[in-house]
Amino acid sequence: MINIVLFGPPGSGKGTQAQNLIEKFNLKQISTGDLFRFNIKNETALGTLAKSFIDKGQLVPDQVTIDMLIDELKKPTDAQGFIFDGFPRTAFQTEALESIVKDVLNDDIDICLSLVVEDEILVQRLLERGKTSGRTDDADENIIRNRIKEYYAKTAEVAELYKKQGKYVEINGVGEISEIAEKLYTEIEKVK
Repeated sequence: MINIVLFGPPGSGKGTQAQNLIEKFNLKQISTGDLFRFNIKNETALGTLAKSFIDKGQLVPDQVTIDMLIDELKKPTDAQGFIFDGFPRTAFQTEALESIVKDVLNDDIDICLSLVVEDEILVQRLLERGKTSGRTDDADENIIRNRIKEYYAKTAEVAELYKKQGKYVEINGVGEISEIAEKLYTEIEKVK
């Protein structure tokens, strides 16, 4: 089993590369955004609780997210591992994820892969995406720059923790999609 934390600022190609990793290694992607949407849509107890915070414009407490993650990991799967996307975002969440993977899967996080792309390229990619995606947050350059800045501020401490564990690897996210995928595959093969 291989467990990957996948990092990348908005516009880094993380979604595309996650799909490549899923197909190549038979992994299951766990995105906190997807977990929230699923639980809220299906009106689970956790979804209702999360929605009560969201409706007030508040952040959903870590424990609610953690409980959703645990529920998801306990579901039967034939996947050969997991890609964690959007979690962890803080040192506390990193430690929680390590514990969850150990307790629920009897395993460890193997690697943290971080797609690195210059800010100006990210902005251009997102503005391009905004023309076709219909996402309003991809159409305003100021919002885009703020999202990128927020991403770096949030994930810096997580990157540091994985660097200390020797599990953090940066991959240049600029180039042909297939070339970037090959770089990711190579790093995963090293820890498989």
